[in-house]
Amino acid sequence: MKKVVRIILLVLLGVLIVGTFVFLWQKSRPKEAVYDVLTPSVQTIAKKTVATGKIEPRNEVEIKPQISGIIAQIYKEAGQKVAVGDVIALIKVIPEMSQLNSAEGRINVAKIELERVETQYKRDKALYEQKVLAREDYETSLANYQKAKEELQNANDNYEIIRDGISRRSGSYGNTQIRSTISGTILDIPVKVGNSVIQSNNFNDGTTIATIADMGDMIFEGKIDETEVGRIHEGMAIVLSIGALQDHKFDAELEYISPKGVEENGAVMFEMKAAAHIPDSIVVRSGYSANAEIILAQRNNVLTVPESSVAFENDSSFVYVLTSGDSEPQQFERRLVTVGLSDGINIEIVDGISDSVQVRGLQRIAQ
Repeated sequence: MKKVVRIILLVLLGVLIVGTFVFLWQKSRPKEAVYDVLTPSVQTIAKKTVATGKIEPRNEVEIKPQISGIIAQIYKEAGQKVAVGDVIALIKVIPEMSQLNSAEGRINVAKIELERVETQYKRDKALYEQKVLAREDYETSLANYQKAKEELQNANDNYEIIRDGISRRSGSYGNTQIRSTISGTILDIPVKVGNSVIQSNNFNDGTTIATIADMGDMIFEGKIDETEVGRIHEGMAIVLSIGALQDHKFDAELEYISPKGVEENGAVMFEMKAAAHIPDSIVVRSGYSANAEIILAQRNNVLTVPESSVAFENDSSFVYVLTSGDSEPQQFERRLVTVGLSDGINIEIVDGISDSVQVRGLQRIAQ
């Protein structure tokens, strides 16, 4: 009995050893390579480049005061539309005491002069009516009297402007009322009531009261690499993709390419601008990030194959055409082809094959 058990165990061990060697031998054998088979297709192929940038209004202006003071009132808010001449804010003038005293002194001098000239004028008028004074002398006296009255009025106006920033004669045209210089939308009002503001002059840009832009005329501002800038030109059609409006595409027209490049992170970039055509029904805000897709070249209704199925050697290109049909194993014939435009995925076949053949694609492992 023990002898039978020993024989069975030896037989099982032998079978296990033989099976192991058979399994390892089968695993070590090279498996047959099988390829995907593709049919050339007729389609439109385009070579594109993408420039990154943002959407900005073409005309954006900063409203600055022509007089220094303190913001007394703000009549508008960011996002509101304004027309030319609309009042945005009101400035309260804080006069300098030296200027105020000088203006008061000018008024007093003008009053004294007016009293003197008025007395002289009345005397000359009486003599002229009695035909004692010549007409020329009377007209000279009248002119001096009118000048003295005008000088007093000017002195009063100057005093009011220094004290209040506006005179009664100037009415609504005073510098204390900050008005819009263009029609558009208020993008920002960086000041608040109580803030001090500085007037715009030759030595200072002045404090910005508001930023206004025409949101109906938007442009794309971006940068393009030097390797692509030579292939584009003014007037080219562009398709804009805005990150905040992913469901929409917008047409644009390239209208400016900078003649000077700027180095950024080791690459030379050129500024470009394109006029964006945005429907009135879609709200686009200033500063949206966007990508501009520029078509550098395009071929319509041409024969194409995936670029991965084309083999390149030196200056020649080849494809492998299936010759075995549906039978196994697969057999391919190497054919020289002439290629054209490529978009990075598909490539144009100019000559060498037709759409009736099948070409070898990527390799896969036979199951």
